[in-house]
Amino acid sequence: MDTAILPSTFLLTLLLSVGLFFFIRASTKDRTEIAQLVSDRDEALLMSQLKEYFRSRSYRVTAVDREKNQVTFEGNVRPSWFLAIFLTLLAATGIVCLSLVVSLLFPSLSTLVLAMVILSPLSGLFYWKKSGRLEKVSLKVETTQSEQTSSSKVTVVAHRDELSELQRNLQLKPGK
Repeated sequence: MDTAILPSTFLLTLLLSVGLFFFIRASTKDRTEIAQLVSDRDEALLMSQLKEYFRSRSYRVTAVDREKNQVTFEGNVRPSWFLAIFLTLLAATGIVCLSLVVSLLFPSLSTLVLAMVILSPLSGLFYWKKSGRLEKVSLKVETTQSEQTSSSKVTVVAHRDELSELQRNLQLKPGK
């Protein structure tokens, strides 16, 4: 093979490995967002539906501020088996690719570098340990009056997946 091909292939594979490392690390990142959702239901009915929804998702009420009409829920978020296995397979594939390029450049290290595949389950373990955490959801419900109807505006601080699931289950519309 041409001598310029192996070092450039090694450099590209090394850059891909760095990207894989940051992808695995980002899998545990907190993705809390603030959303304002609107409903045509009145405030009392909406609040009871919200409480029931979060109870069904294994959240519990931890704080209630009646003056601000704000409720805080807490619940344990379980990590995904699928994502843990997927990250392990990605790490194993990345290590195999890196070890193949290193074995072409340094044939004496081929078995040592290929043995690093044994470390790939550490990526799934890293995800599993960091993703299982206590999640907080904060709700604030307000009534908005217009000329024809009254509606309720809900300000929610939660994980983005929880926000989309809440919006889908209770048929809430995005606010302005």
